[in-house]
Amino acid sequence: MTVNELQNGQLRRILLAEDDEDMRKFLVKALQNAGYEVTSFGNGAEAYERLKEEPFTLLLTDIVMPEMDGIELARRAADLDPELKIMFITGFAAVALNPDSQAPKDATVLSKPFHLRDLVSEIERLLES
Repeated sequence: MTVNELQNGQLRRILLAEDDEDMRKFLVKALQNAGYEVTSFGNGAEAYERLKEEPFTLLLTDIVMPEMDGIELARRAADLDPELKIMFITGFAAVALNPDSQAPKDATVLSKPFHLRDLVSEIERLLES
């Protein structure tokens, strides 16, 4: 199943990588309540292993994480699936926006703290683009 098949009438699947357990649980619940199927991991390495196994519509990742940071995860994810949408959620937006970071060029950045409706709106906008 490809990303296009996921987006065209099927459930949109989000892979969430966030090392802060409380934030991860909060985001999973909020995104599920907004109608998304969410699979979450506490680090980039575990998230990357799941990406190799099955397709997702969106990678939602923190930047600063143990084992594999979000930028490295995003680069590897984009290599696996060039159609995958990528969004960073971070308190370090300047890092993601830095051209030297080598973050995927189409990635979106949402700075912490953010309101959940802003997150859902940004995800909707990104998935419709």
